[in-house]
Amino acid sequence: MTAPALDHAAPLTGARLLVAALAIGVGNFLVVLDTTIANVSVPTIAGSLGVSSSQGSWVITSYAVAEAITVPLTGWLSRRFGSLRVFLVCYFAFAAISVLCGLSQSIGMLIGSRVLLGLFGGPIMPLSQMLLMRIFPPKQATVASVIWAMTTLIGPIAGPILGGIICDGIGWQWIFFVKVPIALVGGAIVLFATLGQPDPTGPARIDKIGLALLVLWIAALQIMLDEGRNHDWFASEEIQILAVVAVIGFLAFVIYELTEAEPIVDLRIFRHRGFTAAAVTFAGGFGAFFASIVILPLWLQQNMGYTATWAGYATGIMGVLALISAPIVGKATEKIDPRAILSVGILGLGAMTAWRMGFNSDVTFAQMALPTLFTGPFMVMFFVPVTGLAIASVSPEEQANAAGLSNFMRTLAGAFATSLVQTGWANSARVNQTELVSAMQNGDRVIAGMMEGGTSHEVAVASLSRVVEQQSVLLATLDMFSVITVVFVLAAMLPWLAPKPKGPIDTSGAH
Repeated sequence: MTAPALDHAAPLTGARLLVAALAIGVGNFLVVLDTTIANVSVPTIAGSLGVSSSQGSWVITSYAVAEAITVPLTGWLSRRFGSLRVFLVCYFAFAAISVLCGLSQSIGMLIGSRVLLGLFGGPIMPLSQMLLMRIFPPKQATVASVIWAMTTLIGPIAGPILGGIICDGIGWQWIFFVKVPIALVGGAIVLFATLGQPDPTGPARIDKIGLALLVLWIAALQIMLDEGRNHDWFASEEIQILAVVAVIGFLAFVIYELTEAEPIVDLRIFRHRGFTAAAVTFAGGFGAFFASIVILPLWLQQNMGYTATWAGYATGIMGVLALISAPIVGKATEKIDPRAILSVGILGLGAMTAWRMGFNSDVTFAQMALPTLFTGPFMVMFFVPVTGLAIASVSPEEQANAAGLSNFMRTLAGAFATSLVQTGWANSARVNQTELVSAMQNGDRVIAGMMEGGTSHEVAVASLSRVVEQQSVLLATLDMFSVITVVFVLAAMLPWLAPKPKGPIDTSGAH
């Protein structure tokens, strides 16, 4: 995961600079948007394609895993083919593959298309960051950082809202189709606005064995996490084989990368205590955060009767205070110990999740949305300083690798957390349902009472079963909120393991 060679290109000026910057920023926005736009649509997609919601969650995890795998390849691709060329190819491919996603008639085709979308979307995030820094004059580097940071921040906030509105108003296919013209126009603008700009290439070696081992252990582990609950976990020979492959593949990957001269993932960076603390904080905190915004819309739609639109509002409302607080937090990191800001931000996310543990089946939209609204500032306090803290702990020549590796861990954590929280949710609901049935002493009397009111025996039993199921899922949701809260609390302690940075950190992560 080495850094691409610096491209000594003359910066753009005037309207050409503005238009190019916005088009590059839109590319980053689309990729980040895709991480959450499908979250509120999973029940609808699953129902349309005739699969369970747990199988539908592959739409989220397949994209995240594929995106994570291509992040280490970005440096090699940039040196071998040119960063601008790679960015444009990925931009246009993102549009074409989004069409395939919308045309999918089966869950297999949709997952395959989402994998391709992640593979081409992965390089767009780091390359958009680098290209923005290249086209802006050095004295305006802060403007470039702000554009990239805002598109990165707005994407996951807008995703649930846009996904819900589009899914209910037009159809789930349009959460993919709507991005096509935007990506085509954006790519065309970047192409013409950067005509004549140098895009140097050079000899580049790729760590093929490291890449193969990386794909092997990540794929085996993700499939095991996604399919384990459907195959009774280690009672299944398939899950046992996947577990063995994941463990052996991971160990082989670590050993090989530590001995390889030009590794695809430079694990030696973990020798820096500050980087390790910040990167693990990023992974743990983001995994908990992403798990919460996956489980919340699923519960609201499956058990609370919310439409995808209203589930999107309930999740995306965090963006209101997030956007307001972003510049304030950015300034604060220049004067206050970033470890304190990061730790308070994560504790705040944990507090908002703990607040949700008081929900019941009668919770109103306002009561449910309030903790989500106040999540916004804490989310910014988490996202803004964490990458800067990671790269502040390594040498200058390792900063690009540090930023890439921390984001690689963050993306994987989101995918793994999606699978784990849904597995825990399903298991907890099953246990809670068994306990509720065992504790219900007057079930026969309740059924008899409904029958006396004119309800048939079958309808009465079905009604009581539905109430028990809804309550068991509610309890399971609260159980997951409690687990997520604990993860947040643990993650909030980790930043203090990093040494205090000397001077202000780079909150843009533009490396």
